[in-house]
Amino acid sequence: MTDSAPIRRALLSVSDKTGLIPFAQGLANRGIELVSTGGTAAALKAAGIPVRDVADLTDFPEILGGRVKTLHPVVHGGILARRTPEHLGALAAHHIGTIDLVVVNLYPFAETKARHADWQELIEEIDIGGVALIRAAAKNYEYVTIVTSSSDYDDVLRALVEGNGATPHALRAQFAAKAFAHTAQYDAVIAATFAAQQGDALPELLSLPLKRQQTLRYGENPHQSAAFYAFSDGAATGMAAARQLQGKELSYNNLNDADAAWQLVSEFDVPAAVIVKHANPCGAALGDTLLAAYEAALRCDPVSAFGGIIAVNQPLDGETAAKIAELFAEVVLAPSFTIDARAALAGKKNLRLLEMPAPVAAAGLHWRSVAGGMLLQTADSEIVPHGELRCVTERAPSESEKDDMLFAFTIAKHVKSNAIIYVK
Repeated sequence: MTDSAPIRRALLSVSDKTGLIPFAQGLANRGIELVSTGGTAAALKAAGIPVRDVADLTDFPEILGGRVKTLHPVVHGGILARRTPEHLGALAAHHIGTIDLVVVNLYPFAETKARHADWQELIEEIDIGGVALIRAAAKNYEYVTIVTSSSDYDDVLRALVEGNGATPHALRAQFAAKAFAHTAQYDAVIAATFAAQQGDALPELLSLPLKRQQTLRYGENPHQSAAFYAFSDGAATGMAAARQLQGKELSYNNLNDADAAWQLVSEFDVPAAVIVKHANPCGAALGDTLLAAYEAALRCDPVSAFGGIIAVNQPLDGETAAKIAELFAEVVLAPSFTIDARAALAGKKNLRLLEMPAPVAAAGLHWRSVAGGMLLQTADSEIVPHGELRCVTERAPSESEKDDMLFAFTIAKHVKSNAIIYVK
């Protein structure tokens, strides 16, 4: 463990400027010299906070339209030097000062991807200098504090007060771990984007760009820890985009079952209702109205429906909601809830209502864990292989029988293990 000297110089280069000004002011108030780049330096100067441009520190201008700013020995030497006589002597010989605090967040690649920017614009959002700064500072965490999230600004300022201008070793190690996870996720998003652009559904090396969205009370069983992670490589979809309107906190099993229900009900354009129990549909139906669809789904197996998850693919109306209120359910999912529907379900304080922004399409990769690895497959996006039905019986089915079979095939996609589907 290495004790850190008081922080004397900080390098700030952030795309997301949330909380930047009060944080930088707090550093400046402690007499810490601030060094910054481009837009970050401009924001600090506009706020009246003393700041030194990186170009002034390196005696070399930004070039290539800003692609090269901090990639310089004066910057990385100041960050990477161990505070030993040998390294400090090398810095002195080359007139390089140490940098004790690095505050960086990266170009918004995922956000740019989410708004469907063209490929060249997306390429320019691949951060090079920022990633290099983060990795250098994190590698040298024994002496340097690396901060990659504005949510940590207050912790840094508090530590400086408590540590008489220095940060504790434990905090630097914690921030370093967070920094490496930050760059790993950033690169995972880029890698997945390039693989998709090349049409490589199952690349040789696969990184999953996941970010913890919610810590759950426990997993499938009370003795298991659990969390919900969402993909961070684009706009949120499916369960990651759900908005809870009322009810208790969602559990691991709730999320698993709710996802199964929403994926199935999303298969249909006409009014549809699905009831899921233990990740399997125990009732699913179409109808001329949402109420008719729900009542038919409930008739499939009203016993198993008790304590189930209910999903509908149309805005939930008051009449259907009132009928749902007669049954004990854990979760209700819908694209939206009318005022009457909210009123009908308001008395069930524990019932979780999830507003889903859009039906989720069968796309991407589906996987499951096995001991030592993962099984992956492309999404099951076809009801009929190659879009063609072949009749292999002497009597051809009627049109209504054919419709029933296609409905059954759709349900079977969402039933676990070997499926037996009764359809009428």
